Amino acid sequence: MIDLYTAATPNGHKVSIALEELGLPYTLKVLDLAKNEQKTPAFLAINPNGRIPAIVDHEAGGFAVFESGACLVYLAEKTGRLMPSDAKGRSLVMQWLMFQMGGIGPMMGQANVFFRYFPEKIPAVIDRYQGESKRLFRVLDARLKDHEFLAGDYSIADIANWAWVRTHRWSGVDVDDLPNLVRWRDAIRARPAVQRGIEQPASRVDLTRDGDEGAKKFAEEARTMVEMGQSLQRNVPTKGTP
Repeated sequence: MIDLYTAATPNGHKVSIALEELGLPYTLKVLDLAKNEQKTPAFLAINPNGRIPAIVDHEAGGFAVFESGACLVYLAEKTGRLMPSDAKGRSLVMQWLMFQMGGIGPMMGQANVFFRYFPEKIPAVIDRYQGESKRLFRVLDARLKDHEFLAGDYSIADIANWAWVRTHRWSGVDVDDLPNLVRWRDAIRARPAVQRGIEQPASRVDLTRDGDEGAKKFAEEARTMVEMGQSLQRNVPTKGTP
């Protein structure tokens, strides 16, 4: 049995999708990020960085894995699925996984911060992160022109990139002019395991579209976390602190 410590974010959904695709039994442990539950001593013992997601594999003696990409690689290697075993095939999957970890995720994450959450709207900064996100989308679109999936067969590379790309509207980036990316996005969205995975846990707001009052409230809560993140982290009690 695997414990999945997570929340309804693209990084969190990467791992729940993989678990659903692999058919591995897991227990969902949802952390309330607004309450800073990811900074408690109990969770920091699992992930010293205080970020979701993380997994604990009880079949491996309670082995903990943090960082979403590392979780995906661990699960793929544990099962022998969603990643080839040969050196070239494995490398190709890892390349596109690292593309997401080093590019898509950070750029879209910063676009979200400055487009949705930051109290001051700075056009040049918003343009920078939205523009770089769109550039990376074009890279994906070019790759997908002659490939059904990013790295041969459907793999953890597709799961990782898709979990972020699906939220492009929340980042303020349009993809209607990228037909190969749209085809791939929709094909993965139709997979039953993917549909189950993005409900584990379900988001309180639909990040695939511009929203309503619920979306506005969600953005306000996220803005508080962005603004207060460092001070909250410093104030988290440690063992022995009253």
